[in-house]
Amino acid sequence: MDSISLIGMASVITAGLTIGIGAIGPALGEGRAVAQALSSIAQQPDEANRITRTLFVGLAMVESTAIYCFVVSMILLFANPFWDYVISRVGG
Repeated sequence: MDSISLIGMASVITAGLTIGIGAIGPALGEGRAVAQALSSIAQQPDEANRITRTLFVGLAMVESTAIYCFVVSMILLFANPFWDYVISRVGG
């Protein structure tokens, strides 16, 4: 197996792991945040607008972690800097 194939295989595996593991944390965090927000709204319905606004800001911040993982996986798949390096070294 040549080095270009190894780089490609490692990139695909790493991209898959990045998305797989990187989506677990935000999903659990978002679920917990929504559950707590619903509990808070049930206890204090008058503050529903404030709780909802704060919830959406928090969810956007939590979701940014999953988006960063997605961006890293796309870089590994489509704009991998290691491929350019290996191709220049091998001369292929």
